[in-house]
Amino acid sequence: MKKIALATTVMFSLGCAGAAFCAEKPAAKMPGEAKFTQHCTICHPDGGNIVNPKKTLHKKDREANNIRTEADIIKLMRKPGPGMTAFDQKTLNDKEALDIAKYVVKTFN
Repeated sequence: MKKIALATTVMFSLGCAGAAFCAEKPAAKMPGEAKFTQHCTICHPDGGNIVNPKKTLHKKDREANNIRTEADIIKLMRKPGPGMTAFDQKTLNDKEALDIAKYVVKTFN
């Protein structure tokens, strides 16, 4: 009987600790956010552009530069213009590139 009581107490304690741990976990990042942070924020902090301020990641500027879709963003990532690093398949696979493009569209509208 003591073993059952002890086991119940331990399980309850762990359950409470686990619940507290879960409550304190930070919100999950959006897909693409970590890769964007890793590869893009150095030149695009807060969706801006430190190289060319007229070519930010914000919707208004993207559309003014004919970047309207996720596919357009990926195409630009793969073969950018002057001042931007190219992100080939070895650096970002197709899924990672798409995740970043989706993140850009959702975040900087």
